[in-house]
Amino acid sequence: MAFKTITVKTENAQQLVDITQQVRLVVRESGVISGVCRVFIPHTTAAVTINENADPNVRRDLMNRLEQFAPSDGTYLHTEGNSHAHIKSSIVGSSVVVFVEAGRLVLGTWQSIFLCDFDGPRTRNVMVRVSAG
Repeated sequence: MAFKTITVKTENAQQLVDITQQVRLVVRESGVISGVCRVFIPHTTAAVTINENADPNVRRDLMNRLEQFAPSDGTYLHTEGNSHAHIKSSIVGSSVVVFVEAGRLVLGTWQSIFLCDFDGPRTRNVMVRVSAG
């Protein structure tokens, strides 16, 4: 079993950052051959997801639709100015689980793991736990 925190600095107010390689490194360093990898973000205005990474328009479409659903300039009761980010992170979710087989993440051909920052730019922590079994 291994546990590691990955630190990611985002550059924009809202963006998706591919963290697949960093997670793969944690899996490799863990020595786990068969098991699961849990990826969790302990922030209320950020999320993690698995989605396509071949076409950048998929990321743009996802961010555009989330922005339509919870606009940054919308009217909210929360006075910090980031209610849109709280809503988006709740929709996307704070964790994903990926199987590990043969010492590698089991992801589809086009899949990558993304940190979704909805209230950046910030330094975000992503926790990764790899467990055998």
